[in-house]
Amino acid sequence: MSNLYNTIGLIGKPHHEGASSTIETLHQYLSQQGYKVLVENSVAQTVNIDNVNMASLTNIGDQADLAIVIGGDGYMLGAARVLACYNIGVIGVNRGNLGFLTDLSPDDLITPLEAILKGESRAEQRFIIEAEVYRHGKLKSSNSAVNEAVLHAGKVANMIEFEVYIDGSFMFSQRSDGLIVSTPTGSTAYSMSAGGPILTPNLNALSLVPMFPHTLSSRPIVVDGNSEIKLKLANENYENLQVSCDGHVILAVMPGDEVIIKKSEFTLRLIHPLDHNYFNVLRNKLSWGNKLY
Repeated sequence: MSNLYNTIGLIGKPHHEGASSTIETLHQYLSQQGYKVLVENSVAQTVNIDNVNMASLTNIGDQADLAIVIGGDGYMLGAARVLACYNIGVIGVNRGNLGFLTDLSPDDLITPLEAILKGESRAEQRFIIEAEVYRHGKLKSSNSAVNEAVLHAGKVANMIEFEVYIDGSFMFSQRSDGLIVSTPTGSTAYSMSAGGPILTPNLNALSLVPMFPHTLSSRPIVVDGNSEIKLKLANENYENLQVSCDGHVILAVMPGDEVIIKKSEFTLRLIHPLDHNYFNVLRNKLSWGNKLY
């Protein structure tokens, strides 16, 4: 058995037929190969595996050398926010729709996984961001995001007013439906649908994408990834404001609050097959044209 990985965690969406069958297949294969296999608690109760070793997501991060996440990009994001705090490699098996973060196909799984377990793979570090909400100078709430942190109103099509500062310097004020602050990883997600640029994953950059701004001169802008972005909410805003992290975690924001968004100290370590190519992924997922000749 390879010394690269000894303990492997399996994480998947509970009560999802495709995810459950893939976890059962992976558990059987990995156990036969002599690996210690941990299955995340919530999905372990829904799969047909005898004597399953159940573990929380944090215990998998702490004990395993490798985590295999079965699901779509949304489920991958939820697991990645936790696993980024640990020195663990993460592989995605696509059981969703687009699958920008999930490399392996459930229909052709064992052969590429076998190569990865032998060390025939590429590791990639993706930085994540932290969003913090301050009220009267005191930290009220915070969370991390792999894709993006979005300031928005709690109601649809409700315009808000705020100021944007970069590293303490005033950048602009804006009246809009909100602002998307995206990592390169998230540049192909919500940010792209709002007209933001695609950033290759190796860039140390953040994109700021206004959401339906009141002035036509407002445009997306890319800033240094080490920048501290501060959003100051005007006192005249309504009270139902929010910052959402990856569309999952919601932080409540009040008029007059300040939101700080900056790079986290943690990074997500993605493991790819050797033939992984980011531009191939874009071309396939976005239906770009192939070579002319």
